[in-house]
Amino acid sequence: MRLLTAVERFFERLFERPSARLFRARLQPVQIQRRIERAMEVERLSAAERTIVPNRFRVSINPADMTAFAEMSGSLAAELADAALTFARAHRYALTDRPRVDLVADPRIQPGDIAVAASFADPDVSDAADGRADAPDGRTMVFSLPKVETPLAVLRAIAPDGSQREMRLDGRPLTIGRSSDNGLVLRDSRVSRFHGRLQARRGALVYVDLESTNGSRVNGIPVTEVVLGEGDRIEVGGTVLIVESVSQT
Repeated sequence: MRLLTAVERFFERLFERPSARLFRARLQPVQIQRRIERAMEVERLSAAERTIVPNRFRVSINPADMTAFAEMSGSLAAELADAALTFARAHRYALTDRPRVDLVADPRIQPGDIAVAASFADPDVSDAADGRADAPDGRTMVFSLPKVETPLAVLRAIAPDGSQREMRLDGRPLTIGRSSDNGLVLRDSRVSRFHGRLQARRGALVYVDLESTNGSRVNGIPVTEVVLGEGDRIEVGGTVLIVESVSQT
């Protein structure tokens, strides 16, 4: 896999950079997005029946290209982070936290070229209070999703007998299991006493399996932890939880 990536990068340097200089083509955001997706694929890890991908991306580009993005500096990194999350969801990849993208001006990078360094970061990594941190020289654009204390999610719970009910989550953790101590109690022998947990994490809705005996599935795939989006189906024993909506406040 890494050998193939090295070959790809060789041909990119051979064709893309010279052509960019020859035709003075402006670097496009979609090119950065594709490089982030490629970095996510190359650095992915397989463990416990799931594939975990990086959630931090340091993108280095030439200062001239950074200047060209000045008019969209307030949204570009955010849009790239959202695109990375969408890509991970589409491929059923697991994330330890919502993606973050840092755009950095580096004179060592040729105009039109891109260098991406991908890494893994835990959810408790501290960020600036307002979600942004700019270098004193103004050459670095950083975006991190701020902590959201009360995101609102609406779920529809379908019991094994077909009965349904709506649940509204206010951002506080909701545990699921047979024990009466859970926020959502399921009378099902296939469900562990403390089976899973729904929680807000930095603006995203996350489901965590609490090492249950029979496991949890999201959209038919066994999971231990996954970021959820609208339409996702969580299967716990014979109960199905459908994410109707997820909003951020």
